[in-house]
Amino acid sequence: MRKRLVFIGLVFLLGFAKAQSQPLLRPLPDCPFAHFERNHLIFPGDKAAMERFYQKLDSVVFLGKGNVSIMHIGGSHVQGGMFTQQFRDNLLSISPDLMGGQNFVFPFTAGKTNNPSHFMVSYTGEWSYCRNAVRRETDKRMGLAGAAVTTTDADASISIITRERYPSDCQPEYLFNKITVLGFSETENVVPVVGCDGTLVHGQYDEWLSTYTFKLPKLTDSVCICFDSVAGEFTLTGVLLDNGLTGISVHGVGVNGASVPSYLRCDDFERDLELIKPDLIIFGIGINDAAEKDFEKETFKQNYAELIGIIQRVNPDCALLFVTNNDSFKRKRVKKKRVYEVNTNGPIVQQAFMEMAEGYGGVVWDQFDVMGGLKSMQKWEKAGLAQKDKVHFTREGYKLMGDLLYNALITDYIEHIKNSQKP
Repeated sequence: MRKRLVFIGLVFLLGFAKAQSQPLLRPLPDCPFAHFERNHLIFPGDKAAMERFYQKLDSVVFLGKGNVSIMHIGGSHVQGGMFTQQFRDNLLSISPDLMGGQNFVFPFTAGKTNNPSHFMVSYTGEWSYCRNAVRRETDKRMGLAGAAVTTTDADASISIITRERYPSDCQPEYLFNKITVLGFSETENVVPVVGCDGTLVHGQYDEWLSTYTFKLPKLTDSVCICFDSVAGEFTLTGVLLDNGLTGISVHGVGVNGASVPSYLRCDDFERDLELIKPDLIIFGIGINDAAEKDFEKETFKQNYAELIGIIQRVNPDCALLFVTNNDSFKRKRVKKKRVYEVNTNGPIVQQAFMEMAEGYGGVVWDQFDVMGGLKSMQKWEKAGLAQKDKVHFTREGYKLMGDLLYNALITDYIEHIKNSQKP
């Protein structure tokens, strides 16, 4: 029976690819400076964890049972949301109705910083913001999001709309009927409430998880978090939107400037991670670590070991996908002129990820090699795919990275399906 279902699934996937205006593997632009021919997943060690993830994905895609939770974690590359959103949209396009039940978000707009692209935020009142990348701000309790917004304003509110800032025909619609607000108050009488289509909903408080859960009267794409009254301080550290449906959830967790130690400073990271319990972690943390003057490979690996330990306590079967750093340059001043020099730590981080993947039974997507290796960021900039700071990509560049990661993953997944039907 299992072989028959897998065979049907393979036919479905390949047939779906032919039926769509876009093929199963995303088409790539002509970039002679890149190594697109080497765009695949690398397994330095055991493949068992990834196989477990693929089997769970089989159940969702082919049988319509269960849920798959994927978390992409990093710095500004992830906070901006375009990379994660392109990967998410591609993955959900392989089958209708795959949009999963959960969506973990943080209202960065209320902190007056850039918000991820796949949802919109507006706010009223005064909010202060802190993030895990700034050491002096980490005395405030933070969790999975790596950030917090705090208010003492009675008129404060945060509205969330789950619509893409750059809408496209292929973007799936996300509706939810349950919202969990992660946060805490220094005084017991500061309690959040939720407004949904003119109805005020009161939630249930979980003291252990420090969450307020609200069941909404119907499915919606928008919600407003506000307060009955504010006679003290309330800090919000994340929002989990849910609809209880079967499917694939892709959570983007990113903070501008964040390194691995940034997330280790978040007291409630492990507690919050239990709420989404990822089956696959895509590690995109490293570009800020490698920018430090005192960067050392062994310290980098030790920090990652601590972070991986947290994740494996939450889900020992979680598959680990390491994304090597993009090529980048460091900015400095020479005789009052701004100049850029290549960051030679790129290959060192690349090797560190290979070693960690071997030791933890993880997989590597070698972004550094695929984009062309050392000094390739200049060529991406000339092609309009990278910004002038030679660290970040343009919108089109991030979309291309999302396509590349998707192609690498889906190619390996199809091989898993083919191998599963062999006698």
